[in-house]
Amino acid sequence: MTMSDTYNELLQQFRQQILTAGEVGSSLCIQGGASKSWYGNPVAGDILDTRPYRGVISYEPTELYITARAGTPLCEIEDLLAQHGQMLAFEPPHFGANATIGGMVATGLSGPRRATHGALRDFVLGVSMMNGKGEFLRFGGQVMKDVAGYDVSRLMAGSLGSLGLLLDIALKVMPRPACETSLAFAMSEQDALHVLNLWAGQALPISASCYHAGRLLVRLSGSESALRLAKQKLGGLELPQTELFWQNLREHQHHFFIPEDGLALLRVSLPPTAPALKIKAKSLIEWGGAQRWLWTHEPIPSLREQVQAMGGHLTQFRYADPTQAIFTPLSAPLLNIHQQLKKSFDPASVFNRGKLFS
Repeated sequence: MTMSDTYNELLQQFRQQILTAGEVGSSLCIQGGASKSWYGNPVAGDILDTRPYRGVISYEPTELYITARAGTPLCEIEDLLAQHGQMLAFEPPHFGANATIGGMVATGLSGPRRATHGALRDFVLGVSMMNGKGEFLRFGGQVMKDVAGYDVSRLMAGSLGSLGLLLDIALKVMPRPACETSLAFAMSEQDALHVLNLWAGQALPISASCYHAGRLLVRLSGSESALRLAKQKLGGLELPQTELFWQNLREHQHHFFIPEDGLALLRVSLPPTAPALKIKAKSLIEWGGAQRWLWTHEPIPSLREQVQAMGGHLTQFRYADPTQAIFTPLSAPLLNIHQQLKKSFDPASVFNRGKLFS
């Protein structure tokens, strides 16, 4: 049996599992490495394991794209890209050694470089998938194009497997920077937010930022000359060996993310220009002020109201309080759009039932 025959047989097994679940009214829990299975609402159902469907389909370093099957380990993708001096510019978190590229897209999470290079969804060129009726669908392609209409392939990013089974994924890749270093500054949260917004409007090679406990760190990425000029302009204390710091930040292995008894880890998304939150909390700020992590005893409903009034939203990212919604409840029009999309792709609600919204 050829590898092509093996993969076709796997696809038929997936299809039969989907059709059977639809016929009997049961649900399927799509799962790869299960490294992020805690994210979102808990789901029940038979496991649909994507890991056997793995491997790189095509990789063209000169064309800056890679296509791989959903069960491919994320570490294998990143190792292959590194051999050619390239990377996934959105720095996806793994949250475990078994993370897969399918789970990466389904959760839609991006790392420290997101604010300057873009989110995961910005790098999804195309996907193939199987919907709740067992139909094979393909969206997008392998090169970045300007197209009219809605890009369905990017709709899969962050959908938590609720719309269909991801099969093949094409991603845009980027060259790795020639040089990197980090600068440290001692300042208040208010001052950190101010300078981050000030620097964001300037031609500076900042690729990441982190503010916590009175210290602001910014990472510079680019040519040696660009970094030299930026260091002269910004000042601060240079910390050249910080690759492990940014990796730990991405993987939530920084000491800030040690669980607090009885508290949920809250992720607050805000406009970068939003001021400091007026609450008692332990906080860590990324993405130039756009992503703020909190441990707090403040009631989640009132905190959600404050965040929404500032133009943002709050998610119980991990260790959630089961009495409160994981994600910010949607307005009626937005919820209707979600429900119609779910009905179009998965009319029998086979996939990850309740993972995003009830």
